[in-house]
Amino acid sequence: MNSKENDKTPILAEIINLEAILNLPKGTEHFVSDLHGEYEAFQHILRSGSGNVKEKVTSVFCQDFSRDEINDLCFLIYYPEEKLQLKKVELDQRSLNQWEKKTIQHLAKIVRFSSSKYTRSKVRKAIPENFQYILEELIYPCDEKHDKEAYYEQIVDKIIQLSQGETFIIQLGYLIQRLVVDHLHVVGDIYDRGPAPDKIMDALIKHHSVDIQWGNHDLIWIGAFSGSTACMANVIRICARYENLDILENQYQINLQPLYTFANQHYELNPSFNPKKNPYLLHSEVEKAKINKLHQAITIIQFKLEGQLIKRRPEFAMDNRLLFEQIDFDKAKITLDGEEYPLINPCFSTVDPKNPYHLTPEEERVVKELLFSFQASEQLKKHISFLMKKGSLYLKYNGNLLLHGCIPLTESGELKEFMINKHRLKGKELLDSYEGYIRDCFQSPDVCDDFATDFVWYLWCGENSSLFGKKIMTTFERYFIAEKITHQEIANPYYKMRNQDSICSMILAEFGLSPNDGHIINGHTPVKEKSGDIPIKASGKMIIIDGGYSRAYQKTTGIGGYTLLFNSYGLKLVAHQPFISKLDAIMHNKDIVSMRRIVARKAERIKVKDTNIGRLLLEQSAKLMAKLHNELEPVE
Repeated sequence: MNSKENDKTPILAEIINLEAILNLPKGTEHFVSDLHGEYEAFQHILRSGSGNVKEKVTSVFCQDFSRDEINDLCFLIYYPEEKLQLKKVELDQRSLNQWEKKTIQHLAKIVRFSSSKYTRSKVRKAIPENFQYILEELIYPCDEKHDKEAYYEQIVDKIIQLSQGETFIIQLGYLIQRLVVDHLHVVGDIYDRGPAPDKIMDALIKHHSVDIQWGNHDLIWIGAFSGSTACMANVIRICARYENLDILENQYQINLQPLYTFANQHYELNPSFNPKKNPYLLHSEVEKAKINKLHQAITIIQFKLEGQLIKRRPEFAMDNRLLFEQIDFDKAKITLDGEEYPLINPCFSTVDPKNPYHLTPEEERVVKELLFSFQASEQLKKHISFLMKKGSLYLKYNGNLLLHGCIPLTESGELKEFMINKHRLKGKELLDSYEGYIRDCFQSPDVCDDFATDFVWYLWCGENSSLFGKKIMTTFERYFIAEKITHQEIANPYYKMRNQDSICSMILAEFGLSPNDGHIINGHTPVKEKSGDIPIKASGKMIIIDGGYSRAYQKTTGIGGYTLLFNSYGLKLVAHQPFISKLDAIMHNKDIVSMRRIVARKAERIKVKDTNIGRLLLEQSAKLMAKLHNELEPVE
């Protein structure tokens, strides 16, 4: 073989490899949404692949294992360290060694089955380097098993003799978790309400393949870090409301002491600002009193900052939210839409009726110190930077449209126009413009009152926001007015019209997706299954996967959340029971998958070539073919 032919060999090999990969079945996508800080529930769903692990185990061992034995093996895969500790207590050393040997062999079978749609190269990359050779030998015995039976037996025996059984079981468990889900989609709202959004972010950073569609609650954290004091005030207020200030203080090392000191000097206890009960923390009465006063102080600061922003941005058309101007402070009453309402438990001692949105010098100092602390947090910087790197406002992926909130519509079902900087935008162009401003804001954290920074706050609560999707946010009314009619937040027509096939088809076409085969995968609005609401709408074109991870929602929804799986055979919706605790799940093998529904089944199995990744591989193959062709051309 001459040197020119040798030069072609790597190109030919890569073309053959790419073309082979294109004909493999597509990997499984896993969709989750509205995690709201519920780390343990999220971890369980991630570890179990929303029931995908159990499906694989059942497929391999349904003829040989009882239901309880299948559950035992599944929970060993979900929580290998914890289950191994229980086995050590339960079994003597000899029995433990025998159990470890059988378990390694069982887990190797599941790895083999779960990896069947991947190349060996991809599986090799998923295996920990320190045990790569041995695990590969166990996973791929193939047709050599008869001749090498003693060889494989010796590998496992030696693993046990060298006291490495536990280590191998743990590695195999995590390898199975990784192989059953090829890619994870988080369709918004990692933050707020629950106790551990930071742990969720750490888990996502470690995940092998993930994307994120920003939710409205993620957005205010992005805004807070990026210089929006109005977003920052909202973040602190919500943490106070849900008794979660330790997330800021302990996990992100944000110094709230200046705010505590200010609040203690200017506010008395107020029943309207008692935090919602936190099932994860027990605060003393003294601590609750501190939170109550801080809650009041940051709420008033928030309303002042928002008032200033509304006044400097008349294009936002939010003058109807300048509520301090509608208050008769002497009578403690407010006028809304021509109706007068008494104020309950007002706390406006720092508000100047003549200049109600002016921050006092103390408030100015507190806001500056808080913003400095937010932006100095290395952990917060790490998490928000990851949100920006892996996140977007919407995503087109394998024929589906993923978005957290809505596509703003008119009452007649047309795409709603919004004027931004003298440009009328709607649909895809509108959301692309929104994302541009979010990224501009993040890139300039030292600028706190430019249009991009203010616009991030608008996307939190503005009428035309795709993330908020309502006419007004009635935060003030919920604190200070008893009449519930004032608490109503009228939703964008999208939320009623998304039941219609024609509307969903129009939206899919607007984003360049097939109205016949595409789906809109939506978060943001809890599915109230107890009230008869359903997550699958418009003949399956609309799938809503916010079923209520957050414990704050579960009394209303009646379930513990929805997730979605999309494998080479089609889409499958999974309903979950409320997750009690990690300990409860481990001790009782208590899984939370309650129902799996087929949303769409494909007539032919979907292959890699039909996916986003497949298109990239086809482009690579075409470039290599062109290069090969050029090299074969004779030189004149």
